[in-house]
Formats: sequence, C-alpha cells, structure tokens
Amino acid sequence: MPDPELDRFNTEPAERAEERLRACNAAPSFAPRVAAGRPYPDADELVARAEEVSRALPWEEVAAALAAHPRIGDRVEGTSAEAAASRREQSAMGTAGDGDRAAIVGGNRAYEERFDHVFLIRAAGRSAAEMLAELHRRLGNSPDDERAEVTEQLAQITGLRVRQFVS
Repeated sequence: MPDPELDRFNTEPAERAEERLRACNAAPSFAPRVAAGRPYPDADELVARAEEVSRALPWEEVAAALAAHPRIGDRVEGTSAEAAASRREQSAMGTAGDGDRAAIVGGNRAYEERFDHVFLIRAAGRSAAEMLAELHRRLGNSPDDERAEVTEQLAQITGLRVRQFVS
C-alpha cells in the first residue's frame, strides 16, 4: 500500500528532507546521514535507520542534540516542529501532581549538577511518576553509563518523531 508521506519524504529536495529530520534530532550529522539513505522502502526502514544513526553519534553530537531538548516538566514554548513534539511527548506532565512536579524540578537540578546536561528520557507513554523513578535511578549511574543511556533515549525519541512525520 502506498505511503504518501514517505513518498513525499523520499522525493523532496535534500534540504527539505534534512530540515524535517533536524526537527527530530538536532545532532549536526544526523539529518544528512539519514537523508542520504533515501529512498526508504517503508516507514519501518526509515525509523530503523534514524535510530541506528542516533545510537552511533559521538558524544559531542549527542550533547548538541540535548541542547534542543527542554527539561522534563518545563513548559515548552514556541511553534517549531520540535516544540510541538516535546509538548506531545511530555503530555503526562500536564496531569502530574504538585509533589511529582516539585520532585522532578529538584531532580533535574541534581541531575544537571552531576552530569552537566539536561535529563533526557523518552517521555511518550510514561507517567510523571515513572519519569521521576527513572531520574532517581539514573542519578546513580556513572558518567559513562549515563552517556550510554542518554544516547539510547535520544534514539528512541528520534524514532518516535520520525515515525510521526511519516504517519
């Protein structure tokens, strides 16, 4: 069955394809590397490639991508595709109780002091309590272990966002 969104992505100019991909992952080499693999036979192949490229990024590029992600629990401003995706992904925070919200704010502060970057987690499909539990667990990670977890979370978020724009 034809997929009009995937067909559009596969045939649009490289600059436009890369722009759409940058809204999914802001690492400098991500968009060109994924766009270079066009045409993709189906959405699953595109998503798999996006996740594969994300998992292979050097830490400096992961850190650049992190700069585009808001803190869990922050109000996401703006009209960009990335801002809209963040609002959608963090929708569980809208129903979080004051205690969970305050704990996440405090946990974010402790996390950033320990690791010197924002706490990144695939928020889609997780409750505020689940994200808080993960935040507390990951505060015990070594810096190297945490970098690996952040890279995996970035890959998962990227995959969800890529699937969204071809759905």
